[in-house]
Amino acid sequence: MMRSEIPEFAVVGHPNEGKSSVLSTLAEDDSVRISPLPGDTRVCRTFPVVIDGREVVRFTDTPGFQNPRETLQWIQAYQGSHATLVSDFIKAHQDDDDFHDDCQLLQPLLRGALIIFVVDGSRPLRNVDRAEMEILRLLGCPRMAIVNCKREESAWLAQWQMEFRKSFNAIRLFNSCQASYRERIELLESLKSIDQEIQPVLERVVKAFAADWQERNRLVADLLLELLCDGLGYRKSATLKPDSDEKKLREKLHGNFVDFLRRREKECQEKMRALYKHNIFNCELPQHSILQEDLFSEKTWKFLGLSPAQFVVAGALGGAALGAAVDVAAAGLTFGIFSSLGALLGAAGSALLKGGEFLSGVQFLGFRLNKQRLQVGPVKTIQLLFVLLDRQLLFYSHIINWAHGRRDYENQVLTRQKHSFNLGYTRDWSRSRYEICENFFKALQHYSQAEDKVFCRPLGELLREVLREISGGEKQAGKLSG
Repeated sequence: MMRSEIPEFAVVGHPNEGKSSVLSTLAEDDSVRISPLPGDTRVCRTFPVVIDGREVVRFTDTPGFQNPRETLQWIQAYQGSHATLVSDFIKAHQDDDDFHDDCQLLQPLLRGALIIFVVDGSRPLRNVDRAEMEILRLLGCPRMAIVNCKREESAWLAQWQMEFRKSFNAIRLFNSCQASYRERIELLESLKSIDQEIQPVLERVVKAFAADWQERNRLVADLLLELLCDGLGYRKSATLKPDSDEKKLREKLHGNFVDFLRRREKECQEKMRALYKHNIFNCELPQHSILQEDLFSEKTWKFLGLSPAQFVVAGALGGAALGAAVDVAAAGLTFGIFSSLGALLGAAGSALLKGGEFLSGVQFLGFRLNKQRLQVGPVKTIQLLFVLLDRQLLFYSHIINWAHGRRDYENQVLTRQKHSFNLGYTRDWSRSRYEICENFFKALQHYSQAEDKVFCRPLGELLREVLREISGGEKQAGKLSG
């Protein structure tokens, strides 16, 4: 068997055990055909993993065993050289349609592919499974066993593990519908133990995966910075003619801003989705996710961003303009959605309270330049910064935790939260992180498109740090919006 410099793993097993979904998740490729019908895969198909234009590893999807008992009997009776066992079996059975799938699944072994054997751990062990394991043992190829099951379906796990120890170099639990980035890396790390010869190659593969993930996080941080700069630094002006209706012009400019920011948020999320290679299947949000709410809805502003107390503290830290007008009719540009949340007021973090609640109405943007010009922007409340960040970080968490092998949108539950609406990430941040956001927001008030965005760098570094925390699972429990 000739082994390529690029490691290849043949994903094998009984039909309808989850082979294709495991491969799809490992390769981050949602083009892998996955069907609930057994025997849907009839020919081998290889899926390369390409990083920076270079193939680093490949996974091959194979048909399920078709006649494992008969195949085992043939191998046990074989008298030829072990080096030609696989090729001799294929030659002896390639014209027999009853052994079509068995011949197909052994083809990658002629190229030196290593084996990942997948079983459905939610069912008991059968004699046919033992026959398949014995075939792989007699072939002598480096191999790992993967128990593909939901964590709550573990009644037969001990039985599987006991049997696997007899025939496999390594054993791994792997839920192909919920595996995170870290779990994929851990599985690749485990594959190094199945054959000492491939350890150096797989070391390079794991490092390439980790570097690629870090680069994607850097690109996401850049996307978030662009969204914040475009949204919070939004500036548009219009001529105010003597006979024109100023209120209608304000409403028009305000509506244009709202439409712009909604569109930019959607663009940001689509680019994020593409970065993590969700190209075909839509990563649908759960029905009760806060991300289903509109950016400017009352619920969004109630559950995301800073709490009223944090908001006041954030304003006091840097003295950022937080919006001073409280009269809706006079201010003109208000969202009119804060009857329960209340208004967030004060040029330097001060708040006006009435009856235990903030006053209704908050000015976001919009003022006269002179008698002839009316300008919208930049945004005057820092709360929008935190609301935008929370929404994008929750979407990021959703995207990176949507395994590529997942297809049953309605039945699978990825969320780890117990409530329909959860707080975002920014409410857990430290005072120093708020200061970074405040400095960014203050600088943005005076930002000119011609200027170098030096003031963005601290927030960019903070965002990369936060993304590492989320993808590493350090702050994931209770945060997934699913």
